[in-house]
Amino acid sequence: MKIQDATPDTAPDAALPLAGIRVVTLEHALAAPLCTRHLADLGAEVIKVERLGEGDFSRGYDTCVHGQSTYFVWLNRAKKSLALDAKAPGARAVLDRLVDTSDVLVQNLAPGAARRLGLDYETAGARNPRLIVADISGYGEGGPLSHKKAYDMLIQAETGLISINGTADTPARVGISVADLATGMVTHNAILAALLRRGRTGRGCSVKVAMLDALAEWMHYPMYRHAYDGSTVPRLAMNNPGIAPYGAHATRDGAVVFSVQNEREWQSFCSVVLGRPELAHGPEYGSNSQRIANVERLTRLIEDRFATLGSAQATELLDRAGIANGRLNTARDLWEHPQLAARDRWREVAIPGGHAIRALLPAATFGDFEPVMGHVPALGEDTDAVLAGLGFSHRQIDDLCERGIVARPAAGGQ
Repeated sequence: MKIQDATPDTAPDAALPLAGIRVVTLEHALAAPLCTRHLADLGAEVIKVERLGEGDFSRGYDTCVHGQSTYFVWLNRAKKSLALDAKAPGARAVLDRLVDTSDVLVQNLAPGAARRLGLDYETAGARNPRLIVADISGYGEGGPLSHKKAYDMLIQAETGLISINGTADTPARVGISVADLATGMVTHNAILAALLRRGRTGRGCSVKVAMLDALAEWMHYPMYRHAYDGSTVPRLAMNNPGIAPYGAHATRDGAVVFSVQNEREWQSFCSVVLGRPELAHGPEYGSNSQRIANVERLTRLIEDRFATLGSAQATELLDRAGIANGRLNTARDLWEHPQLAARDRWREVAIPGGHAIRALLPAATFGDFEPVMGHVPALGEDTDAVLAGLGFSHRQIDDLCERGIVARPAAGGQ
């Protein structure tokens, strides 16, 4: 496993797409930090403005990773941490210099907070016409919910995702924060598009992303079914309301997950896996719609066959038949996944406290450079360096610290 020591200051800039781009971010939790971490991985200098004392509140979510928060170490590598009380008298001078020297400003503060700090596009863009300001909110501007705070579970509920996830008896939140993840990646893509356009026009712009909008985009399938067919997507756990067979099927020693996608595959499945080629064109299972109508009987038929097989045997037959399949893995299985190891997808990243953790490379692989994947900063670790880079003298930095406007890292880091 390779160890990543590079930071945006020491990485070989020539190959990094965002080398020379400065991003200042007032962020917390997941959506904005995911966006800016991807920008940092691509070579941007990301300056993370954090509250004094607490920092990004996701630092305190848990202590599962060598005493550090799982969310924080995942989403904040290769960033610089500036500990600043943005509301303190005197903080505006620091924020103004950051805005004046940055290419991108990202924020997902509470509704109205950025405007009160002068970090809205109208104010910040007037100071720096090349600035791209990305605002992340729960519900967007205007409308009856624009003033409300939003978290991932609330957006999953508001968009109807929870209503179609789970079992027939129990709706369920998706187990990872998909609303935040969708929002972070939409914002990341929008910033890249805005940077491309600025390269042609020389001007920045305002980018606004609402969590409701980001996840609503993913809900078109159930919305279209409701709007144009009058039907709803049933909660079927791992099964698919429109395809059969589909999902997890029990074998003698575990489950295998597979899906038959077309009639050619169905014929191969009947012949090779079930050993009953006559089912392929029979009256009960001869088409996908017939299989959906008789899905309970079809599942019993498949699992009666699989009860005589181990999962390895079932997988071998599925492979032979050309049926896509996989294992019903746990997080531990993914951590030890042979495909990730064989393709050298893991790197080591330093975190506060003197430890190093494994981290996956970003999913997009470039042929001529590797993402930065620098260390995870302690709270306020880069306060002195960032302020010095903005032109503050040592005496001025000491004064800002003494007045409680900025802070250096605590002894031992956080």
